[in-house]
Amino acid sequence: MSLAHPKPEAGTVAADYAAAQELLYSLKVDGPKFGIDRMRLLAAALGHPERAVPCIHVAGTNGKGSVAAMLEAVLHAAGWRTGLYTSPHLVRLGERVQVGRRILGEAEIIAFTHELRPVAERLAAAGAPDDHPSFFEFMTAMAFLQFARSRCDLSLIEVGLGGRLDATNIVVPEVSVITSIGLDHCEMLGGTVELIAAEKAGIIKPGVPVVLGRMPAAAEAVIRAIAAELEAPVQAVGEVYGENLDHYPETNLAGDNQRWNAATATLVARLLPDRWRLTGDVMARGLREVRWPGRWERRLLGGRILILDASHNPEGAAVLDTNLARLVVETGRRPVVITGALGAARAQPLLAAVARHAREIHLVVPKQSRACSHAELEALLPADFRGGVRRATVPELFPDAHTCTAGGPDDVLVVTGSIYLLGEVLERLDPERGPGEGRLQDF
Repeated sequence: MSLAHPKPEAGTVAADYAAAQELLYSLKVDGPKFGIDRMRLLAAALGHPERAVPCIHVAGTNGKGSVAAMLEAVLHAAGWRTGLYTSPHLVRLGERVQVGRRILGEAEIIAFTHELRPVAERLAAAGAPDDHPSFFEFMTAMAFLQFARSRCDLSLIEVGLGGRLDATNIVVPEVSVITSIGLDHCEMLGGTVELIAAEKAGIIKPGVPVVLGRMPAAAEAVIRAIAAELEAPVQAVGEVYGENLDHYPETNLAGDNQRWNAATATLVARLLPDRWRLTGDVMARGLREVRWPGRWERRLLGGRILILDASHNPEGAAVLDTNLARLVVETGRRPVVITGALGAARAQPLLAAVARHAREIHLVVPKQSRACSHAELEALLPADFRGGVRRATVPELFPDAHTCTAGGPDDVLVVTGSIYLLGEVLERLDPERGPGEGRLQDF
């Protein structure tokens, strides 16, 4: 198949984009489909665009998007043309696929959908019905094609879920990265850090260097054993930088966890050959200029501090606990927190962290099929929380781009929890980003 850019069929962009969205999201109805055989077939039918651009492959329970964004910033600072594939998106579907920091446009999504649909249908007709590529496989194919056709110098590929069976795992990267291991998606990846580590270690390729972020010793041992079998050399943040955060690289993204992520990105950059020109100065400049919204992102809204933070799982809740404690010390006030989550396993540690520091909590149900209801969130709140608790919706809390109705004029506001909640809030705060889009799964 040609690597030339496809052209959209006739029709208005708005109508065609709505139709493309409807098709793509219809592929989510049956839930995620794991395994990489479908992606291998799709990539082969497309002429293997994943082989056209060198890449760095990033997995992990938390931090993988931040590390990918940091590496993109470093490579951008060095003057390279970068591709960045991440998930999920906050507001616009095209945020998942970026070239040189430009997101995939609606016309491009239309064109790719028209191009990929007959290929997918042929694959399904030639095999079992389950051979039809999934939503995530469509998006992954779009990313590989966009990066190849845009002649990117290097791409950063974030794993969607797990690693071993993820659609992105058809790549052979320059470096494999595992940022962290925590208990999340246990129903699919396993109920222990060892089992989850083994799934994420499935991205390791023979002889390809591996960089590890901070993680439990038991998880690191599993990954090191798998890497040893594949003769893949390993570097870990802990063994290089130790425990003193003063020795870690600095970044404009806030929080101790982002210092760990910056160290992870730095180790990856150091492993790339000299031809990439990633000097110490370039790396420092890139880490100071990372663009990654919704990660303890601080804004002013109506004269008040507003923090947006996607702490959506147990490991993230522990980081949130630390960040909220520091916020109380910094501001001298307990914040007003707006939160919602997908599933009790995520909501319980999140609400426990929030309740330790909040003056008032506004509970919101994200527009997701697996979102906890108001009643479920209330039942999971710690019994000893004595602050105010209110049920709310995003339109009620953010009636326009300049207003939040929660709290008083001197309150600090924090929105945290599901990344989809953040997306709904950002759609209200940044209407120029375009209309939000229905999402059924979190990758």
